[in-house]
Amino acid sequence: MNTPYSPQQAQVLQNRFGLRVAARLSAGAQDLPHDIEQRLRVARQQAVAQRKQAVAVTLPQAATAVLRNGNTATLNFGDEGMGWLGWLASAALVVALAAGLVTVNIVQDDDRTNEVADVDAALLTDDLPPQAYSDPGFLQYLRATADKRASTH
Repeated sequence: MNTPYSPQQAQVLQNRFGLRVAARLSAGAQDLPHDIEQRLRVARQQAVAQRKQAVAVTLPQAATAVLRNGNTATLNFGDEGMGWLGWLASAALVVALAAGLVTVNIVQDDDRTNEVADVDAALLTDDLPPQAYSDPGFLQYLRATADKRASTH
């Protein structure tokens, strides 16, 4: 059966285990050749240097509420540290997004208006009557001549 240890007890047990392993390795290292002994010494120094580095520890945080969401439960951890500055930054991003969407809409409307105005101007300034554009044969003729012009350029 596994018994949960506090972080301090786990640290003590790890240190004891490390000391026992180090003692066993040191006892067996006396009969090794000099070059292997030096490599082991350097490896131990590197391991100790890495062991002494600070390790970030995350502490468990208790949920402030358990909320029901359909057939599931969700944990609520409260504000999660988002103060007025975080809310202000979020609001600024939403405003920037809305402004971008409005700008794109205005530009697209202007482009469509310019295209329709160009077609209307071509219809009104052309020598042909507007009824000619509704004739399917004439539309085929326009497409064919447009294709020929595109291929010659």
